[in-house]
Amino acid sequence: MKRAAILLLALAAAIGAAAIDDTMTGSMDERFRTLQVTARGDIFAVPYVTLGTPEQLTVAFDHLADDREYLRYRVVRCDADWRPSVLAESEYLDGFNESAIERYDYSRGTTTHYVHYELDFPNDDIRPTLSGNYLIQVYREDDPDTVLVQARVMVSEQSAPIAIEATTRTDVDYNAAHQQLAVKVDTERASVADPFNDLTVMVSQNGRADSERALRHPLRMSGPVAVYEHQAPLIFDAGNEYRRFEISSIHYPGLGVEDIEYRAPYYHFTLATDGSRAGESYLYDQTQHGRFKVREYNSDRSDTEADYAVVHFSLDYPELIGTSIFIDGDLVSRRFSPESLMTFNRATGRYEKVMLLKQGAYNYQYLTARPGQSSGSTAIIEGDKYQTANEYLVKVYTRGPLDRTDRLIGVRLISTQQ
Repeated sequence: MKRAAILLLALAAAIGAAAIDDTMTGSMDERFRTLQVTARGDIFAVPYVTLGTPEQLTVAFDHLADDREYLRYRVVRCDADWRPSVLAESEYLDGFNESAIERYDYSRGTTTHYVHYELDFPNDDIRPTLSGNYLIQVYREDDPDTVLVQARVMVSEQSAPIAIEATTRTDVDYNAAHQQLAVKVDTERASVADPFNDLTVMVSQNGRADSERALRHPLRMSGPVAVYEHQAPLIFDAGNEYRRFEISSIHYPGLGVEDIEYRAPYYHFTLATDGSRAGESYLYDQTQHGRFKVREYNSDRSDTEADYAVVHFSLDYPELIGTSIFIDGDLVSRRFSPESLMTFNRATGRYEKVMLLKQGAYNYQYLTARPGQSSGSTAIIEGDKYQTANEYLVKVYTRGPLDRTDRLIGVRLISTQQ
């Protein structure tokens, strides 16, 4: 009993390290699923628009229900750390700060009934006038205090060009288990009074919020260019290529699928059992860095014709005491939560997880976390291979000593595969 109590406390602490964050992207209600934010219809694009341009983002999600509900949305402007800013709405918006979601459609020919919703941002009703981070919050018309779906998006000035270099010859090892970045930010056109003190550079790997680091000061200035190099936050665990599976057909097993069975009211997809890759040699695989794509193989309208299915994950690994294992990827909105937590089954000797997912192609990986950790580790299950093709996102914010909020002046994404 004592050992079980310790394990439960460890699991709760590991979940709490990253899950209790009300500014994260994700669904707050289990009936709202498959949240995606795309720029120009591209699932690979960073979710930002350039201030003062006609660019738009599309936020899409499903509600598992038979009929439409009257949903509305608003935006909340945040500082660089995604905490709500102190600004009044009139200081960052032109127009109203709420609008109805009028674009919706019903599922067709699916065993699970759902309503698919979409909204564009910015639009004629809600127009940001200030760069920065924004939360799009969806709620029912008659219950504005309960957020159902939330998405992080950004509005950037793109006035500070960013140069990024990645290397496996790091300050901690040489072609081993890490990758290191060097970042240069040209502030000449960005109205930054003191680049050495007024900049915050945020760097993350593969869309993982838990991997994001902040650099408050450059190593040096070269004219108007702020140089960030040989600094500890720029060194990342290399990780490994994401694992993949496809559940686009109910008639034949796709990639990574071992068995398909219909047990009312859902089809059940059992994935091939995974194992640790930490001791294996690196093997390149072209992946989507944790993203997913909705797809029903026989449809050109997958948004409304792809079905929902129960997916069974299993990981053949000995039970870890005091350490939790989570599934990571956009399929769980990159959150450490009960939805992504694996459970050890002593009867099978494996870690297991069951999820309800929409048909499509998915990327995922396994992260471990100990109590008190704010980020997950790839070392134990996936291994850290210096050759791994990773994506790195760099965002640059500025705030002067008299400013009341952070402006976003530059966004850039690179891949080490290029």
